Amino acid sequence: MTGEVCSFFIVLDLKGGFFMDAIDQKLISILQQNARMPLKAIASQVFLSAPAVSARIEKLEAQRLIQGYHAEIDQQKLGYHITAFINLELSARQKPEFYPFIAECPNVLECNCVTGNYSMLIKVAFHSTQELDLFIGQLQHFGNTSTQIVFSTPVPHRDVVISPEEE
Repeated sequence: MTGEVCSFFIVLDLKGGFFMDAIDQKLISILQQNARMPLKAIASQVFLSAPAVSARIEKLEAQRLIQGYHAEIDQQKLGYHITAFINLELSARQKPEFYPFIAECPNVLECNCVTGNYSMLIKVAFHSTQELDLFIGQLQHFGNTSTQIVFSTPVPHRDVVISPEEE
């Protein structure tokens, strides 16, 4: 990102080919903290009218900078007591078969193609270790696995920091 001063506000030239000023940055920060905040309350924090805030949010959504809104759920209360990270060795020729398979697995919270000895890092949630074991068996059709079960999460999911780069 490149920051340049422009008429009393900072404009960020993002690699996506659009510009984001300080108000857009503040809007994104606010929405990351509470996407259900009323427009009027957001407007008072950024010193704009509610319709102006709505238009800016719509622009950020159209640019796909804001890609959705999500509720943060307590998995434990839903009975998902096992969270794990599974590393999977996957050859490039298996990707066309693997990607549709993994996309259809409801217990997969996230799947990332990564560097290192394993090519996939998969975050999952299950009710029991027995269910996790069955799933790992299915994954081993694609390659070797290595699994880490989460004991605790000292740093839970957090928001991306929105701030201009210093020049």
